[in-house]
Amino acid sequence: MERMTAHSARALRSQGVLAVLRYVHAHPSAKRAEAARALGLSSGSATEIIGRLKAARLVDEVHAPTGGRGRPSPALVAHRDGPLVCVVDISHERWRAGCVELGGRVVAEEAGGHSGTPDVLGTLGDRVSALHARYGRRLRAVSACVAGTVSGTTVVQASGMGWRDVDLEPLRPPGIPLLVGNDASLAGLAEARRGAGAGTRVVLHLTVEVGVGGILVVDGRPVDGATGAGGEFGHMPFGDPSLRCPCGADGCWDLEVDGRAMARALGRPEPRDPRTAAGQVIAAAASDPAARAAVETAAHALGRGVGALANALDPGVVTLSGLATELAETAPAALEAGYASALMRYRRPAPPPVLSSTLGRQGPLTGAADAAFDALLTEDGLDAWSRAWSLRKTP
Repeated sequence: MERMTAHSARALRSQGVLAVLRYVHAHPSAKRAEAARALGLSSGSATEIIGRLKAARLVDEVHAPTGGRGRPSPALVAHRDGPLVCVVDISHERWRAGCVELGGRVVAEEAGGHSGTPDVLGTLGDRVSALHARYGRRLRAVSACVAGTVSGTTVVQASGMGWRDVDLEPLRPPGIPLLVGNDASLAGLAEARRGAGAGTRVVLHLTVEVGVGGILVVDGRPVDGATGAGGEFGHMPFGDPSLRCPCGADGCWDLEVDGRAMARALGRPEPRDPRTAAGQVIAAAASDPAARAAVETAAHALGRGVGALANALDPGVVTLSGLATELAETAPAALEAGYASALMRYRRPAPPPVLSSTLGRQGPLTGAADAAFDALLTEDGLDAWSRAWSLRKTP
């Protein structure tokens, strides 16, 4: 057998380091032996790699109680001086900002309201700058999620806030990478990796707030298109073609499943805040037959769209969050009927299960953090971390 070169040996060691690091991020508090078994490492290799990760201030080991007799097994956790990512969540009327460590634990978080204008970026830029000042070189990236269509770092369109071509560069501290994603897509990434879709190879995630968003996740990776704007399922023409969507297209699915659809069904004007209006109609559905009918109509339309996407994308499971979960809980029969009616005949005996989110409101922030750590847990990311701490380069 040809002798392994020094370069290839370093590459293998680097891949081993990255594999352990990614495993610890995906499985917080895993034991060393568990990581070794999952990654096919010998005990000696695992010990050597974890020693280097501890020296590099990336992971640490703490003794967690086992509940049984004998010495507790040490658990692999984020190092107390380890890397952090700043996450920012901008929804229609609220914002959240905080820092997340390896493994997904939130170490700092604050929230507030906003008027819906891009002026909120000034407030958030100040919050991010304060976190950067607090954590210094530990802060490795800013990852923002927004309720809108995103291309690069620009919010191309956020209909619920009236945004067009708003660049989120004000959130970037000097020298820090900025990532921006759609909130529904990032929630889907988190749900596929850590939530209701965990363990399933192909996951379709859908959320309804103002319209429908989501993402298809394959092998833990989002299928987000050429420009990052994939997952705008709400703008597929599953609705009434006589209705013009704020996006500029006709007959969008968005217009059939949220508070705007319920208001039309009840003969009311279009609400200023469709999400709040939908919640009010859903709450009234228990005692008001007209409200109940409006909710059932929206749930049926949601189910039909889910069925169409199941035919096209062939997911192993469909996960729902936001208003979609409330529709499923309030009018399950209507949603199931719409779903079944849209499925191809051969799919009906064993359709992809439709499951409610287990992450809830934390989904977008969790997904934003995971997207940032995906970029950091690379050879370049480890090199940059080592340089930041003036450590010997980890090969």
